[in-house]
Order: sequence, then C-alpha cells, then structure tokens
Amino acid sequence: MRRDANQTHTATLANGFEKTLLVLDRLGAERLLREAGLADRPAEVLEDIVVPALTSIGAAWEDGDIALSQVYMSGRICQDVASSVFIPVPGGRHGQPTLAIAVLEDAHTLGKTIVLSLLRASGYEVLDFGSCRGIEEIAEMTERNRVEVLMISTLMLRAALRVGELRTCLDRAGLPTKLVVGGAPFRFDDMLWKEVGADSFGRNASDALAVLSQIESER
Repeated sequence: MRRDANQTHTATLANGFEKTLLVLDRLGAERLLREAGLADRPAEVLEDIVVPALTSIGAAWEDGDIALSQVYMSGRICQDVASSVFIPVPGGRHGQPTLAIAVLEDAHTLGKTIVLSLLRASGYEVLDFGSCRGIEEIAEMTERNRVEVLMISTLMLRAALRVGELRTCLDRAGLPTKLVVGGAPFRFDDMLWKEVGADSFGRNASDALAVLSQIESER
C-alpha cells in the first residue's frame, strides 16, 4: 500500500510539473522540484518527475495538442535545472573509453542533458555531439574522435528507428564503436534496441553508469 501511495504521489508531482512547464512557469517548476527533494536525490527526481512530464509533452505535440514552442521552452527550463544539479568532477577517470553522446534528429535534449551531467559528475569525460545531428554527421564525428562508446538519445519513434541506419554507417566505416541507446521509444519497447542494432540500452540516467561499467569490464 505504501508503495502504491508513493507511486501515486510521484505521478501527481509529474502531472503538476508538466502543467507548470506548459504555462512556462519557471519559478513554479523549480519550486515543485525543490519540494520533491531535488537537492537530496536529484537523479531520482529528474527521472521520476521531469522525464515523464516531458515525455507527455512530446506526445501531446505529436498529437497536435500543443505548440512546438511549448515543447522547446519546457525543455529549456528543465535543462537549466538539470545542468545546475550535477557538478562535474575534473580530470576524468583513468583508462576510461572515449565517450560521446548525441541526440539523433531531435531538438529535445533533456535526456541527453541528464545523462551527460550525471556521467561528468561521476568522473567521466564525455564529448557532447549536440542535438539535431544527422546519421552521416554523427558517424563522421564518431570516426574523427575515435569514439569507443557512443550514446544516442531519442524522444520520437522515427528517430529511434533511424539508429539502425547509424549502426550501418558505423559498420561500413569499420568502426568498433559500442552503440548505447536510450529514450522513450526504447522504454516502451524493450526489444527495440536489439532491432536497430544497438549494443545496449538504458531505461534511465542511472543505467548509463551500469552500462559503462559493464563495457569497461569487458575491455
């Protein structure tokens, strides 16, 4: 019963947070996250409240219920909050693989921001390839930087499906890069990452650390 009550409370917070974003109430959004315990458990709050709210907003835009400007500004508000939560650890981890992260053909970058911030705060050095990148551009940047682990974030299904084309480009170039994916489409279909040729996937930001640990242990 207590677990059900906690889940209901979290869902209520996510719904309330979504409403503050849609009316562009930055102060209200920050206040709600502080009350939810952002300072004490930032990764959990971001994953349980922020990500579901933005996923819902993205779906509403796809259905034509809200304007693209609302999606954009909601993401900006959340990025500002996420970027201020995690403090990077200087110097990086000795012997870590060369890491990079990108958003594939999407302007919605909250997922990338959370993962990138968490990895850097955990001591990893990560190249940020940005957002709205195309298949060929990401492949070229991966080859030029000799990336060993490439993390791809997607929000929309059409972008997730194009990861298969990216896998083909990387293989055609003879790159041994490990491809790790994440985002709403991969959470909704837990076999999709295999279908598009990825090497692994994460359901949330915390999973990124576990995936990297596994990859490092296999090197």
